[in-house]
Amino acid sequence: MNPRVADALSQVPALLADHVLLSAAALLLGLVIALPLAVGAMRHAGLRRFALGLASLVQTIPGLALLALFYPLLLALNGLFEPTGMTIPSLGFLPALLALGLYAVLPILRNAVTGLTGIDAAIIEAADGVGMTSRQKLRLVEAPLAAPVIMAGIRTATVWTIGIATLSTTVGQPSLGDMIFAGLQTQNWILVITGCAASALLALAADALLGLIETGIAARSRVRIWSGLAGFLAGIALALSPALFAASRGDDAVVVGAKGFSEQYILARLIGSRLEAAGYEVRYREGLGSTVAFTALHQGEIDVYVDYTGTLWTNAMQRTDNPPRDEMIAQLSDWTIETYGARLLGRLGFENTYAFATTQETAQRYGLASIDDLTRVAPQMAMGTDVEFLNRPEWTAIRTAYGLQFGDTQSYQPTFMYRAVESGRADVITAFSSDGRIAANNLYVLTDPRGAIPNYDTVLMLAPRRAGDRRFVAALESLLEAIPVETMREANFMVDRDNDKATPAEAATWLAGEIGLD
Repeated sequence: MNPRVADALSQVPALLADHVLLSAAALLLGLVIALPLAVGAMRHAGLRRFALGLASLVQTIPGLALLALFYPLLLALNGLFEPTGMTIPSLGFLPALLALGLYAVLPILRNAVTGLTGIDAAIIEAADGVGMTSRQKLRLVEAPLAAPVIMAGIRTATVWTIGIATLSTTVGQPSLGDMIFAGLQTQNWILVITGCAASALLALAADALLGLIETGIAARSRVRIWSGLAGFLAGIALALSPALFAASRGDDAVVVGAKGFSEQYILARLIGSRLEAAGYEVRYREGLGSTVAFTALHQGEIDVYVDYTGTLWTNAMQRTDNPPRDEMIAQLSDWTIETYGARLLGRLGFENTYAFATTQETAQRYGLASIDDLTRVAPQMAMGTDVEFLNRPEWTAIRTAYGLQFGDTQSYQPTFMYRAVESGRADVITAFSSDGRIAANNLYVLTDPRGAIPNYDTVLMLAPRRAGDRRFVAALESLLEAIPVETMREANFMVDRDNDKATPAEAATWLAGEIGLD
C-alpha cells in the first residue's frame, strides 16, 4: 500500500471516535433543547415565533464563527467563577459541543413544530372528547402522528452536525477535520480526501439508519424501527471502540499540540518520536491557532508544543516593546511559570520570524530593499498574509513604525499565500524566515531597519503537569539548540514542495537524522 494512504488510514480510527462522540453528544443536546421547546411552541404562538426566530438567527452565523464565539464567552465565565476555584474548559470538547448543539436545534425544532401543529384538528377534538389530558394527548396522539416529520428533522440535523464537526479542529477538539486542515496546509490531498470521505460516509450511514427508523415509524413497522435503532447504536459503539478501549486500559497519553502550518506539523512529529522513544504513548492535536494553542497548554489540554517568542511576547503577554532576545526569553520564562505554571523549556536553535517578501522582479521594478522602501509604493500594492497576521499586535507595531498602507490585503493559508505572490495575486507577502519556499521561489526578503518585528526564537512549551516531570523533560532536552535554520528550511520544503512531497512524519525522521538524534 502507498505509504501516504497507509498514514492517512492509520489516523482515521482515533479521529473518527472523537468525531462520533462530539456529533452524537451535540445531536443529543439539540434534541434535549428542541423537543420540549417544540411542545411549548405548539401550544403558544408567541413562544413559537420567538423560538423559531432565535433558532433561525443561530443558523445565520457561520459555523467557524459560532465555534470561535464560545471561546471568549467561556473565558468570561471562568472569570466569574475564579473566586470559587472552579474552571470551565474554554477549548476542546465543550465549546464545540455547545456550538454544534445549537446548530442541531433548528431542523429538529422546525420539523417538530410543523409536525405537531399540522395534525388534523378533528383528531385533536376526538382526543379531547374522550377526556384525554394534555400529557395523554401528547404521548398517545400527537407525538406518534408527528414522529415521521420529527425524524426527518433529526436526520437533517445529524447530517449537518457531522459535517460542521470537522470545523471543531480550530477550537482544539480532535475530529476528522484534523486530517482535512493538515492536508490543505501541506497539500497532502490523500489526507484531505480521506478526511472528507470518512466524514461523508459517516453522515450517509447515519442518515440511512435514521431513515430506516423514519420509514418504520411511518409504516408502523417495529422491525424497521428496532433494526435502525440497533444499527445506529451499534455504529456509535463501534466508532467509539478505540477511545473506549484506551479508557479501559487507563491510558494517560501525552498530547502534542501543533499550529496550522508545515513547520509545526514536522516539529510535533519530531517531539512525538522523542517521547515515544522514552516510553510515552503519544497523540496529536494539530491545526490550532496561536491563542488556542497557548490556552490549551496552560489548561492541560495539550502537554507540549512549539511556539515563538515574538508570538508569546505580543499575543500572550500583550507587550509592545522589543527587548534583546535573551532578555525577552528570560522574561517570558518567568512569566509563564509564575502566571500559569507552564514552562518554557528552551530554544530549539532557530528563529522563524515574519519577513516581508516579494519576487525579485517586483523588488527591482520598485527599487525595494527594506520595509522603508515599501512604504512609498504600498498603496499601489496588494499584500497577502497568513490568516492571523492582520489581527496580530505585530501588524499594528509594523504599520505604526512604517506608516504602511496597502491598496488591498488578503489572508490565505500559508501554502496558498506563497502561491498568491508567485501568481501575481499578491505583490508582497508576510513570509516566514525558516520557510524553504523563500529560497525555492527565489523571493526577495525586505530588511526591517526600524526593528519593528520582534524576535521569533522557536521554543518548547510544557504544560504545568509536565513542567516538573524529569523523564518528560529529559526526553526533549536533546532538541534544545539543536536545529539550525538551514536544516529546518530543508525539512519544511520537503513537505511544501510540489513534487515528491514528504509527509511531516517523514520530514521529522529526516530532520532527526540531520541533527544527530537516534
